[in-house]
Amino acid sequence: MNLAYLLPRLARHFIPDDLARVLLRRGLLIQPGLETRQPREAADRYLQALQPAGIALTGKRVMVFGYGGNFALGCLLLRLGATHVVLCDKFAAPDDGRNAALLPEFADYLALQRGRVVPSTPALSLLHGDIRQVQMEEVDIVLSSSVYEHLDDVEGITRSLARLTAPGGVHLHYIDLRDHYFKYPFEMLTFSEHIWRKWLNPSSNLNRWRLPDYQRVFDAHFEQLEIRILADDLPALEKTRQRIRPEFLCGDPQVDAATLIRVLAKNPRHG
Repeated sequence: MNLAYLLPRLARHFIPDDLARVLLRRGLLIQPGLETRQPREAADRYLQALQPAGIALTGKRVMVFGYGGNFALGCLLLRLGATHVVLCDKFAAPDDGRNAALLPEFADYLALQRGRVVPSTPALSLLHGDIRQVQMEEVDIVLSSSVYEHLDDVEGITRSLARLTAPGGVHLHYIDLRDHYFKYPFEMLTFSEHIWRKWLNPSSNLNRWRLPDYQRVFDAHFEQLEIRILADDLPALEKTRQRIRPEFLCGDPQVDAATLIRVLAKNPRHG
């Protein structure tokens, strides 16, 4: 029994959501995503993936799915040529502290209104509802980073995002397949669904999906799909393999050891 893993996991499971959000905002114990920590790095990473595929931001409507409350990435994408950016997050409210620090640099996109930072241009909009229930103008590009592994309805949300994507549109998603207690990247795969859900799953939810699961879902909703493995951990996989439940293994060591993947999906199926 790995108490060094189990005790923190139990604690993380039972931390109230409000406290977890405070810790996340302050970067204590729970680290925010790349869009929040390093928005310029996030923008550069998206560009470096889109440009070789012949996809430009110029003139496009872009959605950042799971933006984390920080407006910086949206402002940067507008500066890079997007005509409209939708910042979407069902759970994270705007982070007034971080966004206030953006005002000097992004005064053309943001303003202080009644003590809160808000978009000052129609080109930047916020969406904090359930994407499965949204009716809105289609977007050309959907971007996300370290969001998909937290979804509790991957199929339904992917279907909805594809529905909201214009014909010929593109999705680019970076998905972290690790147990987010990063010291033990595959430990979460050793538990039954019942034990994981009842005792160990963090309040931020880790769905434990693997690369073949994502391939199946994106194949169903897009005509073209490329999934690239960006990082793997074969030593950790071999150390844990005998305890990993069979439903999480496909038999290909490269696929089973994947810890970070990039999904590039084109041409949504609207039928």
